[in-house]
Amino acid sequence: MDRATDVRLAQCFIAVDDHDKALAFYCDVLGFEVRNDVGFEGMRWVTVASPEQDVEIVLEPPAASPDISPADKQAMAELLAKGILRGVNFTTTDCDALFERVRAAGFDVLQEPVDQPYGMRDCAFRDPAGNMVRFLERPAD
Repeated sequence: MDRATDVRLAQCFIAVDDHDKALAFYCDVLGFEVRNDVGFEGMRWVTVASPEQDVEIVLEPPAASPDISPADKQAMAELLAKGILRGVNFTTTDCDALFERVRAAGFDVLQEPVDQPYGMRDCAFRDPAGNMVRFLERPAD
């Protein structure tokens, strides 16, 4: 058996500074479900995912390590507040409808839906923690 067929993405991690606000975005607006909610040493990790998909997003505290220095925790919090930590891209079958739903919920618009020269239609927002969240609609075949 080819080893590549045995490897699949299971989880990706997004730093959030307020899990309840993040859940309002990812679950209430995007329709994801909570798969796990774990606390450890004063920190919290919440795993969310689309009901149609196995890949999960772990919403974790910035600098989620009990061994990180206070200076590094502060630096991570500042980077998160500036919105310059990495975000996540999603696909959707209707970029415009999703854009209107997220905008109507009051989240920060980074880019209205636009047709890209490489064939995708996409839009982008900031989640409540400042992470960029992009929605891509693939062209019809």
